[in-house]
Amino acid sequence: MDYLVTGATGFIGRFVVEELLKQPGSVVHALVRKGSEDKLERIRLALGVDDQQLQAVTGDLTQPALGISGDDLSHLQGKISHLYHLGAIYDLSADAEAQKKANVEGTRHALQAAEALDAGCFEHVSSIAVAGSYHGQFTEAMFEEGTGFNNPYFLTKHLAEKCVREEARVPFRIYRPSVVVGHSQTGEMDKIDGPYFIIRLMEEMDRWIPDWLPLPGVECGKINIVPVDFVAQAIVHIAHQPDLDGKVFSITDHKYYSVADLFDLISNVSGLPTFRWKFSNRLTEKTTHFIVPKLSRFWPMRKVMESIDIAPDALNYVVYNTTFDSSNATRALQGSGITPPDLEHYMPQLWQYWRDSLSPMNTQ
Repeated sequence: MDYLVTGATGFIGRFVVEELLKQPGSVVHALVRKGSEDKLERIRLALGVDDQQLQAVTGDLTQPALGISGDDLSHLQGKISHLYHLGAIYDLSADAEAQKKANVEGTRHALQAAEALDAGCFEHVSSIAVAGSYHGQFTEAMFEEGTGFNNPYFLTKHLAEKCVREEARVPFRIYRPSVVVGHSQTGEMDKIDGPYFIIRLMEEMDRWIPDWLPLPGVECGKINIVPVDFVAQAIVHIAHQPDLDGKVFSITDHKYYSVADLFDLISNVSGLPTFRWKFSNRLTEKTTHFIVPKLSRFWPMRKVMESIDIAPDALNYVVYNTTFDSSNATRALQGSGITPPDLEHYMPQLWQYWRDSLSPMNTQ
């Protein structure tokens, strides 16, 4: 079975490639920019496969039909059973134009390639970001209900999924992972992002805030976190199940964590300081929009945020309260043994990898 993968050298992408190569008789064709073949070679070496099992297809997300040459299109036409589209910018701080080009136009170009190749199914890796700041439970059947896109990442992920829904000329399936963190067994992660800013925040708190100063915290937010290995396994398994075309699958955990929960979990494994006292959920539900933005004016917190390059308005995201139904995904994974592990169980691995490989404190 032949697969084409965009974003194969990215964080989620390379774990999807690993899962695909476990399929009997699989050949993975990975879209790579000209001059970037060395990234794919590193993945081959890490996985112990050759260039026949993991083949490079030269192309570019920014070009129509992914910029795949006529010869390659002819060679692969009718052979691609699944086109996995993971090529995107996963960065809340990236500028709007770059995100539009990669996330929206890149998806449109991937759809063009899928049609030209007569791919069996277009496997679109979207995000829970399509919900925007929707208040309440966002189901797998919902899309237009997404609202409050006050960040280009949320907006472009929504528009990219809209492209798939309206422009796909081959069967498609859509996957919406929640916040993706490192591997649950090894802790492997590729960059400081998302919840990892909390670890950076705690490291800086340890540096700048005196032990005697009782820092106030917020018992708010509903943050859903999944490890990259679970995400990759779930996507590949669901893609190979019959009669699911046109459906959406929320790749999420059954548990949600407040910001204070995450501080405590990280503190338990790292020994870093956590909040001394916290606003209750009942209080913050009524006063969140007043209290949280003002925390950045509290001089120790402002000092910490500046030191780790977080914009003050980023605090608005700690009050994210959307929850997600994952009924389709749960049914599709039933009997597979693929379930999200508890964050409490793999937080030690995340912390170990952070400490050894990611923390800027290692260079100070």
